[in-house]
Amino acid sequence: MWAILSGIEGNLKAYEAVLKDIYQQTQTIEDIYILGDVVGISLQNERVIERITNPPSDELIPHVCRGWWEEQCLILHGLTSTADPMELIDQFGVDATKKLWDSISREVMDWLQKLDFGFVEFDCLLIHGSTVSVGEMLTPDTSPWVMLDRLQRMNVNYMFSGRSGLLYEYRLEQGNLTSQVMTLDDQSSYSKDVKEKKIIGVGNVGKVPHQASYVLYSPYNGQLMLKTVGY
Repeated sequence: MWAILSGIEGNLKAYEAVLKDIYQQTQTIEDIYILGDVVGISLQNERVIERITNPPSDELIPHVCRGWWEEQCLILHGLTSTADPMELIDQFGVDATKKLWDSISREVMDWLQKLDFGFVEFDCLLIHGSTVSVGEMLTPDTSPWVMLDRLQRMNVNYMFSGRSGLLYEYRLEQGNLTSQVMTLDDQSSYSKDVKEKKIIGVGNVGKVPHQASYVLYSPYNGQLMLKTVGY
C-alpha cells in the first residue's frame, strides 16, 4: 500500500497523528508520498521538515513534491521566474507573507528548491495541482473534459492531487473519445478508446483543526481507502 497525503502546512501535531494511523494499518505500507504544502503560515515549518527528512530508523522516508506553499516560498526568495508574490499577498496579506518569510531558513530553501514537480509510478501520477500547474485546483465539480485532458497529458490512468484539500474519488468511465477538425478545405475526425480513469483528491493534513485526511492506495489491485483521522 501507498500512503498519500498533502497539506501539512506546518502542523506537526496533525502530521504525527497521520503517521500514527499509517503505521497502525494491518497492510504493509511500502511508500509514503507527500504531495506538497509541507509548509504554511506556521512557526513549526522547520520542525515538520526535520521530521520528514530525518524519521526514526523504523519509519519510511517520504517522497515529497512541490506544492503551492513551496512555490510561494520560492517566489519570495526570487528563485522562480515570477517576480513578485502578489498571489500570496492578495490571498493572505502582507503580515502573513512576512511570517512565511521569517519561518523558512536558507537551508530549508535549498531543500524546497530541489523538490520534484510530481511523481509517475506504474500508471499513476502523484502531484500537488495538475499537469498544467502546481496551483490548479481539481475538485469533484471540475469538468470531465478538463479531468481527461490533465490525465492525457501524462498518459496515466490515475492521478492523485492535493491542491483542493478535498478527499474524493472522481471516476471517468471507459468509452470512446471522438474529435473532429474542420477547415475551409476539409474535415477530419479522430477516434480513440479510453480506459476507465480516476482522479483522487488526497485530502489535507493540517488545515482543518483536529481533523486530518489522507488516502491509502494499492497500485497492485487498485484498492483505495479514504482516511480521516482525529487528533
